Amino acid sequence: MGYDDFMNKAFVREPELAEYRCPKCGSLGSPVGRETLEAHLVPEALPRLAPSGFFCAERNCEIAYFDQFARSVQCDVLRRPVYPKDLEAPICGCFGFTREEIEQDIQEGVATRCRELVAKAKSPEARCGVMAADGRCCVSEVKRYFMKFRDASQAKRSSS
Repeated sequence: MGYDDFMNKAFVREPELAEYRCPKCGSLGSPVGRETLEAHLVPEALPRLAPSGFFCAERNCEIAYFDQFARSVQCDVLRRPVYPKDLEAPICGCFGFTREEIEQDIQEGVATRCRELVAKAKSPEARCGVMAADGRCCVSEVKRYFMKFRDASQAKRSSS
């Protein structure tokens, strides 16, 4: 490879992966496949989207899924409530794990339920790509919520 070849490659920008944003709120969408869409949308809503799409995780946005053509479906065509659109819905779509279970662990000073979920999430029974509305494993969201609630609980105790 000569100097010119090196310099040409050094200054050629690699193409970036396309980012698709919700047409309503502008949040970055999480890519999902047809199987995920079929698991979460009522059958009548499926023809409104391309075979694959994106999940809008913005809690206050009424859009559930959208596609690369900015076509969208709202949360009212979901088969059941999904987290984070509905905070009462399970964080884990595979095993039904809820925020309340995380809060119980923290109140009891243990992480038993959370550890059990992490183990289940690594098992062959986990079907995150289909059962999670965003097509991703819930473990990072469970950990994030655990830390947030734990920190809030500790701050509340120290101010009392």
